[in-house]
Amino acid sequence: MNETVRDAVSRGRIGSRFWLYANYHCNLACSYCLTESGPTVLRRELAPSRMIELATEARDLGFASLGVTGGEPFLVEAMPELLLELSSILPTVVLSNGTRFGIERLERMRPLSGRDLRIQISLDRSEAVANDEMRGPENFRKVVEAIPRLVDLGIGVRIASTLGWVDEDDMARLCALHRSLGVPDEDHIVRGIVRRGRASTEGLGTEAGMDDLAPELTITADGAFWSPFAPTVTGGRLDTDLMIGRDTRSVAAAAGAMVALVGGSDYKGPLDDRFT
Repeated sequence: MNETVRDAVSRGRIGSRFWLYANYHCNLACSYCLTESGPTVLRRELAPSRMIELATEARDLGFASLGVTGGEPFLVEAMPELLLELSSILPTVVLSNGTRFGIERLERMRPLSGRDLRIQISLDRSEAVANDEMRGPENFRKVVEAIPRLVDLGIGVRIASTLGWVDEDDMARLCALHRSLGVPDEDHIVRGIVRRGRASTEGLGTEAGMDDLAPELTITADGAFWSPFAPTVTGGRLDTDLMIGRDTRSVAAAAGAMVALVGGSDYKGPLDDRFT
Protein backbone atom coordinates (compact mmCIF):
# COMPACT_ATOMS: atom_id res chain seq x y z
CA MET A 1 0.00 0.00 0.00
CA ASN A 2 2.69 2.53 0.97
CA GLU A 3 4.60 2.03 -2.29
CA THR A 4 1.38 2.38 -4.29
CA VAL A 5 0.71 5.72 -2.62
CA ARG A 6 4.27 6.96 -3.05
CA ASP A 7 4.15 6.06 -6.74
CA ALA A 8 0.79 7.82 -7.20
CA VAL A 9 2.08 10.99 -5.53
CA SER A 10 5.38 11.01 -7.43
CA ARG A 11 3.62 10.50 -10.77
CA GLY A 12 0.98 13.16 -10.06
CA ARG A 13 -1.95 10.73 -10.05
CA ILE A 14 -2.99 12.28 -6.74
CA GLY A 15 -2.01 15.70 -5.46
CA SER A 16 1.22 16.09 -3.53
CA ARG A 17 -0.34 18.45 -0.97
CA PHE A 18 -2.03 16.81 2.03
CA TRP A 19 -4.86 18.82 3.60
CA LEU A 20 -6.04 19.01 7.20
CA TYR A 21 -9.26 20.66 8.36
CA ALA A 22 -8.26 22.04 11.73
CA ASN A 23 -11.85 22.92 12.63
CA TYR A 24 -15.25 23.92 11.28
CA HIS A 25 -16.18 26.93 13.43
CA CYS A 26 -15.42 30.50 12.39
CA ASN A 27 -15.91 34.05 13.58
CA LEU A 28 -17.40 34.95 10.17
CA ALA A 29 -20.28 33.51 8.14
CA CYS A 30 -19.28 34.25 4.53
CA SER A 31 -22.02 33.96 1.91
CA TYR A 32 -20.05 31.45 -0.18
CA CYS A 33 -18.62 29.34 2.66
CA LEU A 34 -18.20 25.70 1.69
CA THR A 35 -18.69 24.41 5.23
CA GLU A 36 -21.43 26.76 6.49
CA SER A 37 -18.91 27.83 9.12
CA GLY A 38 -19.87 30.51 11.61
CA PRO A 39 -19.69 31.54 15.26
CA THR A 40 -22.38 29.09 16.40
CA VAL A 41 -21.19 26.02 14.46
CA LEU A 42 -20.33 22.93 16.48
CA ARG A 43 -16.57 22.90 17.19
CA ARG A 44 -15.55 19.80 15.30
CA GLU A 45 -11.74 19.85 15.46
CA LEU A 46 -8.71 17.72 14.77
CA ALA A 47 -6.56 17.74 17.88
CA PRO A 48 -3.16 19.40 17.29
CA SER A 49 -1.36 16.21 18.36
CA ARG A 50 -3.38 14.24 15.81
CA MET A 51 -2.59 16.75 13.06
CA ILE A 52 1.11 16.31 13.77
CA GLU A 53 0.75 12.51 13.57
CA LEU A 54 -1.15 12.72 10.28
CA ALA A 55 1.36 15.19 8.78
CA THR A 56 4.28 12.96 9.75
CA GLU A 57 2.67 9.94 8.13
CA ALA A 58 1.88 11.97 5.00
CA ARG A 59 5.52 13.04 4.73
CA ASP A 60 6.67 9.44 5.08
CA LEU A 61 4.30 8.48 2.25
CA GLY A 62 5.87 11.00 -0.11
CA PHE A 63 3.49 13.95 0.16
CA ALA A 64 5.42 17.16 -0.49
CA SER A 65 3.47 19.83 1.40
CA LEU A 66 0.65 20.49 3.84
CA GLY A 67 -2.48 22.61 3.70
CA VAL A 68 -4.36 23.64 6.85
CA THR A 69 -7.86 25.05 6.59
CA GLY A 70 -11.20 25.26 8.39
CA GLY A 71 -13.38 27.08 9.60
CA GLU A 72 -10.96 29.68 10.79
CA PRO A 73 -7.80 27.82 11.87
CA PHE A 74 -6.64 30.64 14.14
CA LEU A 75 -9.64 30.05 16.39
CA VAL A 76 -7.69 26.95 17.48
CA GLU A 77 -5.78 28.38 20.43
CA ALA A 78 -2.56 26.43 19.80
CA MET A 79 -2.39 27.27 16.07
CA PRO A 80 0.83 29.41 16.12
CA GLU A 81 2.75 26.70 17.95
CA LEU A 82 1.13 23.95 15.85
CA LEU A 83 2.22 25.67 12.63
CA LEU A 84 5.77 25.76 13.94
CA GLU A 85 5.63 21.97 14.34
CA LEU A 86 3.87 21.34 11.02
CA SER A 87 6.23 23.52 9.00
CA SER A 88 9.15 21.55 10.41
CA ILE A 89 7.57 18.41 8.92
CA LEU A 90 6.63 19.75 5.47
CA PRO A 91 6.19 23.14 3.77
CA THR A 92 2.83 24.43 4.97
CA VAL A 93 0.13 26.83 3.82
CA VAL A 94 -2.65 27.80 6.22
CA LEU A 95 -5.86 29.45 5.02
CA SER A 96 -7.22 32.28 7.16
CA ASN A 97 -9.74 35.10 7.05
CA GLY A 98 -7.06 37.39 8.47
CA THR A 99 -9.10 38.80 11.35
CA ARG A 100 -7.49 37.02 14.30
CA PHE A 101 -4.05 38.64 14.38
CA GLY A 102 -4.06 40.81 17.45
CA ILE A 103 -0.89 41.91 19.24
CA GLU A 104 -0.72 38.87 21.53
CA ARG A 105 -1.13 36.34 18.72
CA LEU A 106 1.32 38.16 16.48
CA GLU A 107 3.89 37.98 19.26
CA ARG A 108 3.36 34.23 19.52
CA MET A 109 3.91 33.97 15.76
CA ARG A 110 7.38 35.54 15.78
CA PRO A 111 9.08 32.10 15.77
CA LEU A 112 7.41 31.43 12.39
CA SER A 113 9.59 34.07 10.74
CA GLY A 114 11.56 32.57 7.89
CA ARG A 115 9.87 29.16 8.15
CA ASP A 116 8.60 27.31 5.10
CA LEU A 117 5.12 28.58 5.81
CA ARG A 118 2.59 30.76 4.00
CA ILE A 119 -0.56 32.29 5.45
CA GLN A 120 -3.16 32.55 2.70
CA ILE A 121 -5.56 35.36 3.60
CA SER A 122 -8.89 36.01 1.92
CA LEU A 123 -9.39 39.45 0.37
CA ASP A 124 -12.03 39.64 -2.34
CA ARG A 125 -12.47 43.30 -3.26
CA SER A 126 -10.45 46.48 -3.30
CA GLU A 127 -12.72 48.43 -0.98
CA ALA A 128 -14.53 47.71 2.25
CA VAL A 129 -18.21 47.85 1.30
CA ALA A 130 -18.11 45.26 -1.49
CA ASN A 131 -15.68 43.02 0.38
CA ASP A 132 -17.58 43.09 3.66
CA GLU A 133 -20.93 42.47 1.96
CA MET A 134 -19.75 38.93 1.21
CA ARG A 135 -17.59 38.33 4.27
CA GLY A 136 -18.86 40.40 7.20
CA PRO A 137 -18.47 43.77 8.94
CA GLU A 138 -14.94 45.09 9.54
CA ASN A 139 -13.35 42.22 7.61
CA PHE A 140 -11.62 44.49 5.12
CA ARG A 141 -10.13 46.77 7.77
CA LYS A 142 -8.80 43.91 9.86
CA VAL A 143 -7.25 42.19 6.84
CA VAL A 144 -5.42 45.23 5.48
CA GLU A 145 -4.06 45.90 8.98
CA ALA A 146 -2.94 42.31 9.54
CA ILE A 147 -1.13 41.65 6.25
CA PRO A 148 1.73 44.18 6.63
CA ARG A 149 2.18 43.17 10.27
CA LEU A 150 2.69 39.56 9.22
CA VAL A 151 5.01 40.60 6.38
CA ASP A 152 7.04 42.71 8.82
CA LEU A 153 7.47 39.62 11.01
CA GLY A 154 9.04 37.79 8.06
CA ILE A 155 6.07 35.46 7.61
CA GLY A 156 5.06 34.65 4.04
CA VAL A 157 1.61 35.90 3.03
CA ARG A 158 -0.53 34.97 0.04
CA ILE A 159 -3.82 36.65 -0.83
CA ALA A 160 -6.74 34.64 -2.19
CA SER A 161 -9.62 36.41 -3.93
CA THR A 162 -12.72 34.25 -4.29
CA LEU A 163 -14.95 35.74 -6.96
CA GLY A 164 -18.13 34.86 -8.78
CA TRP A 165 -17.00 37.14 -11.59
CA VAL A 166 -14.02 39.41 -12.25
CA ASP A 167 -14.45 43.18 -12.50
CA GLU A 168 -11.32 44.25 -14.36
CA ASP A 169 -11.23 47.75 -12.86
CA ASP A 170 -11.67 46.46 -9.33
CA MET A 171 -9.07 43.75 -9.96
CA ALA A 172 -6.55 46.42 -10.97
CA ARG A 173 -7.27 48.30 -7.75
CA LEU A 174 -7.10 45.10 -5.71
CA CYS A 175 -3.69 44.22 -7.19
CA ALA A 176 -2.42 47.71 -6.43
CA LEU A 177 -3.66 47.27 -2.87
CA HIS A 178 -1.98 43.91 -2.24
CA ARG A 179 1.29 45.22 -3.67
CA SER A 180 1.10 48.20 -1.29
CA LEU A 181 0.64 45.75 1.59
CA GLY A 182 3.81 43.87 0.66
CA VAL A 183 2.31 40.93 -1.27
CA PRO A 184 3.66 40.50 -4.83
CA ASP A 185 1.60 39.44 -7.84
CA GLU A 186 2.87 35.86 -7.75
CA ASP A 187 1.32 35.48 -4.28
CA HIS A 188 -2.13 36.65 -5.35
CA ILE A 189 -4.55 33.81 -6.18
CA VAL A 190 -7.90 34.39 -7.92
CA ARG A 191 -10.33 31.50 -7.75
CA GLY A 192 -13.96 30.83 -8.52
CA ILE A 193 -16.76 30.09 -6.10
CA VAL A 194 -17.57 26.41 -5.87
CA ARG A 195 -21.32 25.79 -5.62
CA ARG A 196 -21.25 23.67 -2.50
CA GLY A 197 -22.18 24.41 1.09
CA ARG A 198 -23.61 27.87 1.77
CA ALA A 199 -22.77 28.93 -1.80
CA SER A 200 -25.20 26.29 -3.03
CA THR A 201 -27.94 27.60 -0.75
CA GLU A 202 -27.25 31.15 -1.96
CA GLY A 203 -27.14 30.09 -5.63
CA LEU A 204 -23.54 31.23 -6.05
CA GLY A 205 -20.66 29.85 -8.08
CA THR A 206 -20.03 26.91 -10.38
CA GLU A 207 -20.89 23.25 -9.92
CA ALA A 208 -17.77 21.14 -9.33
CA GLY A 209 -17.59 17.42 -8.80
CA MET A 210 -14.98 14.70 -8.76
CA ASP A 211 -14.01 15.24 -12.39
CA ASP A 212 -13.46 18.98 -11.86
CA LEU A 213 -11.53 18.95 -8.59
CA ALA A 214 -8.00 17.62 -8.33
CA PRO A 215 -7.62 14.62 -5.99
CA GLU A 216 -5.92 16.19 -2.96
CA LEU A 217 -6.33 13.98 0.08
CA THR A 218 -8.12 15.88 2.84
CA ILE A 219 -8.68 14.76 6.43
CA THR A 220 -11.29 16.25 8.74
CA ALA A 221 -12.81 15.29 12.07
CA ASP A 222 -15.50 13.50 10.02
CA GLY A 223 -13.36 11.47 7.62
CA ALA A 224 -11.22 11.49 4.48
CA PHE A 225 -12.29 13.41 1.37
CA TRP A 226 -11.36 13.83 -2.31
CA SER A 227 -10.39 17.53 -2.09
CA PRO A 228 -10.34 20.46 0.32
CA PHE A 229 -13.47 21.58 -1.55
CA ALA A 230 -15.21 18.27 -0.71
CA PRO A 231 -16.05 18.12 3.05
CA THR A 232 -18.83 20.65 2.64
CA VAL A 233 -21.93 21.23 4.74
CA THR A 234 -25.33 22.08 3.24
CA GLY A 235 -28.38 22.82 5.35
CA GLY A 236 -26.46 21.74 8.43
CA ARG A 237 -25.68 18.29 7.03
CA LEU A 238 -22.26 16.99 5.97
CA ASP A 239 -22.05 16.27 2.22
CA THR A 240 -20.68 12.78 1.68
CA ASP A 241 -20.70 12.56 -2.13
CA LEU A 242 -16.94 13.21 -2.23
CA MET A 243 -16.08 11.33 0.95
CA ILE A 244 -13.45 8.59 0.64
CA GLY A 245 -14.18 7.05 4.02
CA ARG A 246 -14.79 7.80 7.70
CA ASP A 247 -11.79 5.89 9.03
CA THR A 248 -8.79 8.23 9.23
CA ARG A 249 -6.56 6.15 11.46
CA SER A 250 -4.25 5.49 8.50
CA VAL A 251 -3.24 8.09 5.92
CA ALA A 252 -1.91 5.24 3.77
CA ALA A 253 -5.31 3.51 3.72
CA ALA A 254 -7.16 6.73 2.86
CA ALA A 255 -4.64 7.60 0.16
CA GLY A 256 -4.84 4.08 -1.22
CA ALA A 257 -8.62 4.39 -1.49
CA MET A 258 -8.13 7.69 -3.33
CA VAL A 259 -5.72 6.05 -5.79
CA ALA A 260 -8.38 3.45 -6.55
CA LEU A 261 -11.00 6.18 -7.06
CA VAL A 262 -8.70 8.10 -9.42
CA GLY A 263 -8.43 4.98 -11.52
CA GLY A 264 -12.20 4.93 -11.92
CA SER A 265 -12.81 8.65 -12.45
CA ASP A 266 -12.58 10.89 -15.51
CA TYR A 267 -10.09 13.18 -13.77
CA LYS A 268 -7.25 13.93 -16.18
CA GLY A 269 -5.46 16.71 -14.27
CA PRO A 270 -3.91 19.10 -13.67
CA LEU A 271 -5.98 21.04 -11.17
CA ASP A 272 -8.73 23.09 -12.81
CA ASP A 273 -7.45 26.65 -12.37
CA ARG A 274 -10.94 27.90 -11.47
CA PHE A 275 -10.53 26.25 -8.09
CA THR A 276 -6.87 26.72 -7.10
